[in-house]
This record gives sequence, C-alpha cells and structure tokens, in this order.
Amino acid sequence: MSDNLYTKLVGAAPANPGRAFLRSAEGEVDYGAMHARSAQLAHALLALGVEPGDRVAVQVAKSPEAVLLYLACLRAGATYLPLNSGYTVHELEYFIGDAEPRVLVCEPGRLGELLPLAQRLGVRHVVTLAASGRGGSLSERANAQPEAFLDVPRLPEDLAAILYTSGTTGRSKGAMLTHANLAGNALALREAWRYGPRDELIHALPLFHIHGLFVAINVTLAAGSGAMLLPAFDPTAVLALLPQATVLMGVPTFYTRLLQQPGLTREACAAMRLFISGSAPLLPETHRDWQQRTGHAILERYGMTETGMNTSNPYEGERVPGTVGFPLPGVQLRIVDLESGRQVPQGEIGMIELRGPNVFKGYWRMP
Repeated sequence: MSDNLYTKLVGAAPANPGRAFLRSAEGEVDYGAMHARSAQLAHALLALGVEPGDRVAVQVAKSPEAVLLYLACLRAGATYLPLNSGYTVHELEYFIGDAEPRVLVCEPGRLGELLPLAQRLGVRHVVTLAASGRGGSLSERANAQPEAFLDVPRLPEDLAAILYTSGTTGRSKGAMLTHANLAGNALALREAWRYGPRDELIHALPLFHIHGLFVAINVTLAAGSGAMLLPAFDPTAVLALLPQATVLMGVPTFYTRLLQQPGLTREACAAMRLFISGSAPLLPETHRDWQQRTGHAILERYGMTETGMNTSNPYEGERVPGTVGFPLPGVQLRIVDLESGRQVPQGEIGMIELRGPNVFKGYWRMP
C-alpha cells in the first residue's frame, strides 16, 4: 500500500462523500467535491511538468481552494512549500532560490512583481490562485481536467512538505517533513484528542504554519470531520460560530482576546468539546480565567516545525496551567543537561531531546 499522506489520511476515516469538509463565506466543500477538485488540481500540476519530489511553492491567501491545492500536491507526489502571505519580494528571493521549486503559485495581483523574480531564479512556471473562489490561471487550468486521479505512490521517507523555520537562531532553514512524519502525527493527535466524524473545527489560523496546516487540516481529514474556515482570527466571528462547532485550535492571543468579549459565556460554549492552544506559552492566569468563564480547561500542546506535535495535555484528566502535558503516542521525550547530555532528575531544568516517527528528515540542503 502507498504511504502517500493524502491516501493515508482519507483512508483512515469513514467514507462519507456528502459530509462537509470545508465551510467558508464562499460556500461548502463536501468530501466528494474535495476529492474531485483536488484531483483536477493534481492533473493541472502534472500538466505543468511537476514530477514526484518537485517543489511547489505557494504564497496565496487562505481559502478553500488553497487547502485543496495542498491536497493536490500530496496526491501528485510533489513537495508542498507554503510561504507566508506577508513575505516581500526581497524575502521570497531567499526561499525560492534555496528551494528551487518547479512551480510558484501566487495571487493574481502579485504576478507582475513575482514573475521576473521567479524567471531570474529558474522557476519553470508561475501560476495564480485567487484569494476567493476558483479564479486564477491554475484554477482555470484545473477546470478542464478530470475529477478522478490515481494518487502517486510515495514511500514513508519521501518528502511531503518543506517548511522554513522562523530563523530565530540564524537564517531560516527548510525543515523536510516526510509523508510518514505527517501521517503518524495526525493519527496520534486524532487518538489523543478523541477526534471523530462529528467534530467541527473553527479554523482561524494561517495555512502557512504547521499549526494551521498540518495539525488542523490533517487531523480534520484523518477523522473525516469538518472545518469552518475564517480568513483570519476575528473574536466576533469566532463567538458567532461557537454554537456550530466542537473544537477551536488557537494561539494564546486568541484566548486573551476572546476573554475581552462580553458574549463569552458558558452558554455560548455549550456545544464545544475542546479548546486547544499552542505555538506560544499560555499564561496560567489565562488558563484559569478561561475555565472560570466557560467551564472548559484549555488543552495546551507543544510542537515545532521540525517535529509537528510532541506532547499534549491529557484529554481526560487534569490539565495543569503552565504545562504542555505528556509525550504523544509513539513519541519519546527526555530532559538532559545541556553540557553533559545526561538525563536530569525530575523537576530540574534542561534541554528537550525527542525521538519518534514525527521527527523530520533534516534541513533542506543543510546536512
């Protein structure tokens, strides 16, 4: 059986073509439409000469079509390279020059400034994807393609994506994430968070980070559940969606801003099952204030670009403020002394060492 991430995730959930996968201001995409449209986009990539392992760099606004393009890259065996939608041309020069993608996908309004850069760096094709709907040259190419596609077989160690780090310790490095890395992490999170087909996620995160892309989208797919896409975090919009949702994934500022809303009550959160926070430490007082206001204890987890998620507070049991819980299934973690490398006693400060199927393959062209 192929280890293609898309094949694995879709195969892990009960088949339900009519179940809504994505909902947004643009309408609804059910699982049947998701499968058909990602097939058309995968065909369009192949028509551009994309071969297994080729990088496809994507800098577009958040939209259902952008999610489907990610899935199409997986199905085509390409390596997906999401780029922050706020990057300038100068910043993009480093990432595009380093990754050497075969295709660059951008918004129509940026084609004029990015095409000369891409041509100078040797990118074969620059195509566009509109911020909403199915506009742009890539979407137009896809419209004429078949709605069935045979997923390209992939090995566990083949690259599914490259995500560039934030560059806090030097120049950004491309973290190479394999099909096995991402599949194992999504299935471990599905188990740890009791995710199922009835779940509805409020998705207010960006799609170019590991949190909003690989945690939110991959877990949704693995569970056969749904996601409601917001273009960005808006506390009023999130409050309005709470009665229709069961899960919110966010960063600490989501919760501090929601706590400022008078409409945040236990009644407003009655349908919710789980509030998840990550990407930065959540202050213990935010944790306590949230529990007092809503009756829910926020579940903190810890991860990084190079590994996906590593630990999580328990779904059942005490979620201690200021902590990130226990290693996920299949992940081993220890705390060691920075100088000697020896494991330190419980309660002492040290460096985190990890081992597991989620640990990345290495940095792109930086052994």
